[in-house]
Amino acid sequence: MKAISQVIIAVTVVAGLTFGAAGAVTAQGKSGPPAARVRHTPAGHPANAANAAPKTNNKSESFPRGVATKLGTTPEAMESAYLTAKQADPKLTRGHFIAANMIAKNLGSKNPAITSQALLSGLQSGKSIGQTLQSLGLSSAEAHDAQRQAARDAKEAESETDNMAKPKTP
Repeated sequence: MKAISQVIIAVTVVAGLTFGAAGAVTAQGKSGPPAARVRHTPAGHPANAANAAPKTNNKSESFPRGVATKLGTTPEAMESAYLTAKQADPKLTRGHFIAANMIAKNLGSKNPAITSQALLSGLQSGKSIGQTLQSLGLSSAEAHDAQRQAARDAKEAESETDNMAKPKTP
């Protein structure tokens, strides 16, 4: 990976974490009446120790480790950056977020204007990723190819994670 790509990814992650921390501090400062808590117990399933304990999973459900590794970060950092971006654009999906980061990783070294932040800003303004890529200097065909490559890379990274998690049979 070229040095400029590493710098861009590092700056993006640091900015995301900074905005996330600022958003958390701001959210904690808001006051209002506390919401009433309601406990819903499904009928026919008594609340016992087995059902009452919340099921936790240390694995990030939203960002597979393989995708995060391919992007040079961790699932936790991606989740934080996604939540920060989601505050700015409530319509942002995880798929678009991953695609923006994959495309920025793939094309950022060839075209420094293509960053995940530029792609996310384009999505926030109502453009598609393809339209945003075209506004950043790519042709329609290049934009289409970049999106397909990002989808393949994400799928490949996700399947690599799945394959690593499965036990090997003799």
